[in-house]
Amino acid sequence: MALHCQEFGGKNYEASMSHVDKFVKELLSSDAMKDYNRARVYLDENYKSQEHFTALGSFYFLHESLKNVYQFDFKAKKYRKVTGKEIYSDTLESTPMLEKEKFPQDYFPECKWSRKGFVRTRWCVADCAFDLVNIHLFHDASNLVAWETSPSVYSGIRHKALGYVLDRIIDQRFEKVSYFVFGDFNFRLDSKSVVETLCTKATMQTVRAADTNEVVKLIFRESDNDRKVMLQLEKKLFDYSNQEVFRDNNGIALLEFDKELSVFKDRLYELDISFPPSYPYSEDCSQGQQYMNTRCPAWCDRVLMSPSAKELILRSESEEKVVTYDHIGPNVCMGDHKPVFLAFRIAPGAGKPHAHVHKCCVVQ
Repeated sequence: MALHCQEFGGKNYEASMSHVDKFVKELLSSDAMKDYNRARVYLDENYKSQEHFTALGSFYFLHESLKNVYQFDFKAKKYRKVTGKEIYSDTLESTPMLEKEKFPQDYFPECKWSRKGFVRTRWCVADCAFDLVNIHLFHDASNLVAWETSPSVYSGIRHKALGYVLDRIIDQRFEKVSYFVFGDFNFRLDSKSVVETLCTKATMQTVRAADTNEVVKLIFRESDNDRKVMLQLEKKLFDYSNQEVFRDNNGIALLEFDKELSVFKDRLYELDISFPPSYPYSEDCSQGQQYMNTRCPAWCDRVLMSPSAKELILRSESEEKVVTYDHIGPNVCMGDHKPVFLAFRIAPGAGKPHAHVHKCCVVQ
């Protein structure tokens, strides 16, 4: 079971990071995890190193039923058998069992101390080798800027960063293997198209700052119905009058505006989405299903895979459905993001041509 966390320590990481170690130790020793007898935990906690700090946390739990699991040593360029439970924290630059990079500052100059980057580990389970990449891409800094063009300038920044990661994990330094990339991609719906669709019959009012003439707010009103306000748009405000459109049938009607992954259609595969947008949920504990009115809801959190990884999991399918792609805690406050998971079976030897499918293990 692989668990990828972003913004580890929370938004106020300087004050909250002290709670992380206690949380991790309680998790590893909890009754719920008693059948997972080996674990590797990698926590980028060194927030004082702004040059390297990504706030990424990667957890890997191995069930006792898995007999031989190996992890790749990127420095020695060989696999090592995984035994026991180990936690690596503070700075991860010296750990040979992973690759970690923070994106260059010039990728997102608007954000002075961006914590975006990726952490990669490589595993061999049941003779199948694959990379697991924890990723956090750049957010939309302003709803107004995102609305100006289609695709948005922020979409272009994410495209550049994700392309960099994919090029990095398939370069010539190591043998090429299947890979799974999962985390907070910050993918957003095409804002201009969404607004035009939601407000087809509306008239737009532009509000500008008196001193700079800069646009600070857009107000969309119904043409009739007493000119009722349908949508208000500010830098950090997306206040639409009918939130149900994002929840009805899991918001699937809006998937046509989810376009950012299409650029990578030959390099990344994703199972069909059948869950509602994963962000931005209310952080009020009593409103687990409610979206905040800060951003247009979107499927930010994803589990993506290489074409060969797709073949790996689909080739292993038996007659029963063993692949599940969904979100966690639909009615529970989980913070502003709902966790998303992919569960599947791999048959031993599935990574080899014409492998026979027999006893399966579960990777999630």
